[in-house]
Amino acid sequence: MDRNSAIGLTLIAVLLIGYFYWFSPQPQPVTPNVTATRPSVSEKKDSVQAAPSVPDDSVLQATYGDISVAMKGTEAPTVIETADIKVTFSNKGGSIKELELKKFQSYDQKYSKKVNDPLKLVSSEASELKLLSQYQGREIDLYSLFYQVDQKDVGDTTVVTFTVTLSSGSSIAHTYKIPKSGYEISYSIVSKGFDTQLTGENLNFQWNYTVKPLEKDLTDTRNNTTITYYTDEDGFGELPARATSTETEAFATPVKWVAVKQKFFLASFISKTNFAGGEVQSIVNTSDSSVVEKAAIKLSIPKKSLADGTANFKFYVGPNDYQVIGDVSERFKENVYLGWRPVYWINKFVIFPVFHFLTQHIANYGIIIIILVILLKLVLFPLSYRSYLSMAKMKVLKPELDEIKERVGEDMTKVQQEQMKLYQQVGVNPISGCVPVLLQMPILFAMFYLFPASIELRQQPFLWAEDLSTYDSLIQLPFIIPFGVGSHISLFTLIMTISTLIYTWQNNQLSSVQGPMKSMSYIMPVIFFFFLNSFSAGLTFYYFVSNLVTFAQQAIIRRFVDESKIRAIMEENKKKNAAGGGKKSKFMAKLEEAMKASEEARKRSEDDKKKRK
Repeated sequence: MDRNSAIGLTLIAVLLIGYFYWFSPQPQPVTPNVTATRPSVSEKKDSVQAAPSVPDDSVLQATYGDISVAMKGTEAPTVIETADIKVTFSNKGGSIKELELKKFQSYDQKYSKKVNDPLKLVSSEASELKLLSQYQGREIDLYSLFYQVDQKDVGDTTVVTFTVTLSSGSSIAHTYKIPKSGYEISYSIVSKGFDTQLTGENLNFQWNYTVKPLEKDLTDTRNNTTITYYTDEDGFGELPARATSTETEAFATPVKWVAVKQKFFLASFISKTNFAGGEVQSIVNTSDSSVVEKAAIKLSIPKKSLADGTANFKFYVGPNDYQVIGDVSERFKENVYLGWRPVYWINKFVIFPVFHFLTQHIANYGIIIIILVILLKLVLFPLSYRSYLSMAKMKVLKPELDEIKERVGEDMTKVQQEQMKLYQQVGVNPISGCVPVLLQMPILFAMFYLFPASIELRQQPFLWAEDLSTYDSLIQLPFIIPFGVGSHISLFTLIMTISTLIYTWQNNQLSSVQGPMKSMSYIMPVIFFFFLNSFSAGLTFYYFVSNLVTFAQQAIIRRFVDESKIRAIMEENKKKNAAGGGKKSKFMAKLEEAMKASEEARKRSEDDKKKRK
């Protein structure tokens, strides 16, 4: 192996490492998932005692006028339960106070007997809604008023309406429509003369949302938690997911929707027309393990939309599931990241439909992954065959290639020229084995994005892994290994690495590669172990099974590849070329021209140096 080849291989390794570091959802060392502690009884008493006293009726009347009648009352919940959610409204504010996902559990809830709380994406402790406007020159929060409640069923939908009616006859109502299944809640604000008493062009919707830990790996959760949004001008956008401090984005143009995106869940507010503008902010405190991230959302609702009946919205609070969120709103499904193009197209149109079809018929996700590997290997079998055949040709040529190196010596340019001449004589393209491998790379990367983003794998056990959506931590370490390994060894990642090393050794027996390049081929699987140790167990299990199927494929192909026949064909090609009947391929001709040009440039450079001396 010459120095230039070694440098080239090193650059390839650096590029691969850089790709996994900068463009992949790379986990960091694991931070223990500490569940937030509940305040003690004494703390609750202190908070109640510290609450500001409510002014008496005369003061309220003098300050706020007619609307003061809605500023005092007794808070009472309204609970609606469907097949998928349990949502709690309050007559104080006429807004959502809590929302529980009935079909999902947090990691602590599922695997710890000490935690029995349901998975609530919205709770009174972690979510605060405000709808601010100006009434008689004073700021008022419409989500702090006490409303009259009306509940009725319309077909399969439950309709809950919260209304405040003033003495003048004007009124404002918040109406929610909750279907019998699903995670969308329609919401509208209806005004009958009430809007004329509000000043300013817009109402300000504010949502302060605290993301609590729901998964095993807090650091991975932080790396996949952010605020996403869609504007007519810029399309889909998001705040940096890996931010470790405060990130802010202001919208000067209309906004369609804003969502707080976690790895597997979403809490979003969507307009059926557009919000006039707004601002989003995310705050991360890495020292607080009880909070993933804090989000602050501000959106402007045009006041005129209350009068013309276009103040129509919806909440989507539920799983970040590609199959579920596709029809929620424009480009809403991009909250599930399936990779860059063309990887995205492969995932969207090929891998994901097959994967989803299998999930509809097979309950065991480990078996689904095995079947997916076999299907893809069958489709890619022609490419695998051509790659193996190319390696077999290079193995046959190895003695002659070694003889050229011994005969020519240290002149690597001359060695390469002689080797190219040999390739031309026997009719072998030296890079024909690389092309099938390159064609398979998009599928390799498609899996890299698919499995970590698939909520279907969440909390699905297989063999020793309790959850295929995160790493298996069967082997715990008393210390932390840097570079993303953490304080555990994933057994799936370990056996994947071992199988890859065996596969590499097997290929090197067929290859003519020697020296640093051969050594580097063994180093790369070890490097990938560091990167993948804290990734989805489903992903590393897929790569492991893929290696096993590849071993079987090569064993089958080996039965149909006769090296003696390959040698005979090469000798026949050599005779034809010697007799002038051979035909040089365009690729070989261009490669030969490039090598000649490189040699001429080298000689000119050497001549110039001699002249200077």
